[in-house]
Amino acid sequence: MAPSRDFASHQTGGSCTLPSSVPVLIVGGGPTGLLQALLLSRLGVQSLIIERYSERLAAPKAHAINPRSLEILRQFNLGEKHVRQLGTSRDDSSSVNFLTNLSGDAIGRLPYERMDPAVLDDTPEMIHNIPQPALEQELSNHIAKDPNITLIKGFSIHGVKQTQEEVVATIEERSTGKLHQTKSRHLIACDGRRSKVRELLGIESESEDSDQTMMTIHFNANLRPVVGDRVGMLYWIMDPIAAGFIIGYDLDGIQVHISQVDVEQYPVESWTEDMCRAKIRGAIGKDDVPFDILSYRPWVFRRQVAFTFQEGNIFLAGDAAHSFPPTGGLGLNCGLADVHNLAYKIALVHRGVATPSILSTYTAERRGVADSYSRQSVKNGKEIFALLQSLKTAGIEDVMQARQNMTTALADPAQRTQVEAGIEGQREHFDNLELHIGYVYGATKPPAHASHYSPKFVPGARLPHAWISFPNQLSPETEAAKRSSLPQKPVDVFYIKEFDEDQVRAFQWSTLDLCGPDSWTLVLGQEQEIPHITFLQKHFNMIGVRLNIWRLGVDFEIIRQSWFIDELANGGGVLIRPDQHILARVSDGTNGEHLIMEVNKHLGISKC
Repeated sequence: MAPSRDFASHQTGGSCTLPSSVPVLIVGGGPTGLLQALLLSRLGVQSLIIERYSERLAAPKAHAINPRSLEILRQFNLGEKHVRQLGTSRDDSSSVNFLTNLSGDAIGRLPYERMDPAVLDDTPEMIHNIPQPALEQELSNHIAKDPNITLIKGFSIHGVKQTQEEVVATIEERSTGKLHQTKSRHLIACDGRRSKVRELLGIESESEDSDQTMMTIHFNANLRPVVGDRVGMLYWIMDPIAAGFIIGYDLDGIQVHISQVDVEQYPVESWTEDMCRAKIRGAIGKDDVPFDILSYRPWVFRRQVAFTFQEGNIFLAGDAAHSFPPTGGLGLNCGLADVHNLAYKIALVHRGVATPSILSTYTAERRGVADSYSRQSVKNGKEIFALLQSLKTAGIEDVMQARQNMTTALADPAQRTQVEAGIEGQREHFDNLELHIGYVYGATKPPAHASHYSPKFVPGARLPHAWISFPNQLSPETEAAKRSSLPQKPVDVFYIKEFDEDQVRAFQWSTLDLCGPDSWTLVLGQEQEIPHITFLQKHFNMIGVRLNIWRLGVDFEIIRQSWFIDELANGGGVLIRPDQHILARVSDGTNGEHLIMEVNKHLGISKC
């Protein structure tokens, strides 16, 4: 195989000196590692990131930033509005097309995820499509201005040792082979599917028994005239000569084609640029459309989830902890949620507020989510394969015979109906809202259906979103809480063309905005009177943690989601962790001491 040309032009400036000691060492400078450093910095923890590559990979890779990931960026004031401006427009990315090829017969069409205005009743942030390198660059721009973060490229992990108090990492300077040692209180491995840290720790993974080899072809072409009004985020190509899918990052330029490779017939070492060009010509369906092959890379289609995400003071996050097929777009987002879960816990330990026992909740909470994501991804892949079987192209080595089978199947009304029904059966593949925002930490069963989201007011669940407004005047205490908790700017809904001016003005703040990244939040119904609430506030002050208390009807109003009001009626309320997940329910008769017990249990501290 020819050398890959996947590197963008981004150089590490000057010679680098590794510090001998840092609070947190992050191995891997992809989106998961970059976000981990930014979240920790916002919480007052310094970190060093080491990245093995000197230049960023240019191939787009992941593309879907789900609602939960955007909610996290918003909570930490990391420019979710600007991220939305960088990627594929909503008009260009709201559909999934099933075609013989880009110029050929349209077989079916489905919505891509929930990009209708109604989804904003469930989340303030609609899913957005942005190439992974663009997201990495945006995060890197924040890091470049952050004095709490040092990012050094061209260094990789060589060895790790740890005691109860610290981790000693041996780090290799790749250009010279020179070894350095850096001590840290915690090490977070964000070094990808082939994680060296995971290997050094001897952590094994649960994985599928069989693997499939895939080929990603990164190419540049203006496909807008080709697809016409059939614009979309994904194009599933059914023609056996180019069977697979195209991710339309930019219909005027950068695209990616992903297909399965028969390694016995076409070993990856035998692939050439000419083979890639033939594959892309087949996918386009015309010979007169110019395009350039930018790179091509094989990879393995498999599900892998580490048995544990923690070994002492070392943690696995992102693909280092779990990797699974791209069918569903869940992998990158799972990693971003990993580091959101971990950030506040590490910060509380570094501040001396929590004991290290809080860190043991990381695997307990995140592994179940990763397992659900991985199984859904495999399920999606199997259902797509079943769709190919309905075209009678799967498993046929003779490409021309397979093409004839496809043509015959589509020409026969009965078989065409079967194929269209198979496409309709793919809806769950492209609508994962329950997986995105509906997971509950501590749940023992995965969701019954990835698409069927329901708000949950239970411990472990993300605080449900509802649109809120604030009264013109608040008490001084509430004003202070508002300033410390709310993101700097209202939610951006200007991109929703269906909204009128009144809706744009109304949809500015979410219940999620009540939850500051470095504070705990108590949301109460208007009539709620918790005995000893002053005692509760004093406890938080004593342990050095901010508690913000918000009362419905006094400090904020619900604009439209009446079910949220119902949950807070009759003495109801919720105590929320810094990561916007519910720690405890409040009901009529709940007292402050009960809530203190829940907080102390989570922090791993004894009663003060």
